[in-house]
Amino acid sequence: MSEAQQAIAAAAVSKNVQAGLPKNMVPDPGWFDGNRSKFEDWWRGIRLFLKSNRVNGTDDRITVILARLRGGVVGIYAQKKLDELDEDNDTQDWDEFVKELKTTFSNKSKAADAKWKIETFKQGKQNTADFIIEFEALAMKADMDKLHAIFLLKKNVQQDIIKTILGYPPIVMPETLKEWKVVITSVEQEYESTEGRHDYKMGTGTTYSGRGQPMDIGKSNNNFKDGKPKYFNCNKYGHMAKECRLEKKEREM
Repeated sequence: MSEAQQAIAAAAVSKNVQAGLPKNMVPDPGWFDGNRSKFEDWWRGIRLFLKSNRVNGTDDRITVILARLRGGVVGIYAQKKLDELDEDNDTQDWDEFVKELKTTFSNKSKAADAKWKIETFKQGKQNTADFIIEFEALAMKADMDKLHAIFLLKKNVQQDIIKTILGYPPIVMPETLKEWKVVITSVEQEYESTEGRHDYKMGTGTTYSGRGQPMDIGKSNNNFKDGKPKYFNCNKYGHMAKECRLEKKEREM
């Protein structure tokens, strides 16, 4: 790209660093030269760079990225996209741009490996939080559909956790992938809170030892208050996901 084009990209960054964050809080990831084995690390770096510099406008973000594509095929691609930006008066679609960039330059072999691995990625004795982090990373690399990701998460996480969740009333049953992750972690934390209690009595009058029975632990937690269900994202009672004001506010932001 020309010096003038790089100056435009620099301006897009500088006008967004006045919100209080240090300019160099996250280092510039530098150029991407088309080496697909390096794309994943470079892409993570450029996302962090854009966020730390508060580059929020779609056209500005695209311009900053195009200014860091240099040489060979990526240089030709950057010039083509820049021409499109110059010709199109409408704002570009960020999701479409990201999808095109990943499809063009991501390492296809890594995606194939991730798709194969996630299908058989069992939790076993791994810590639940660690398992979910690795599961999410694989799902992202595999560019997996959210519904299939939910299916695999339910299939591969410890089954006593899933049995507990399936014992919840339908009104508090998780629906989205985000909700499933939060609820699974919540149930595991409930299990951990009972570790070390050699004997404890449930509401049925039955005494268990150790970890206890999954379904009874699910009934013993604080998922209801005054007959109202708790939504796991905001930990407040009386509404479901679609009615959550906090989540709606987060989406609007």
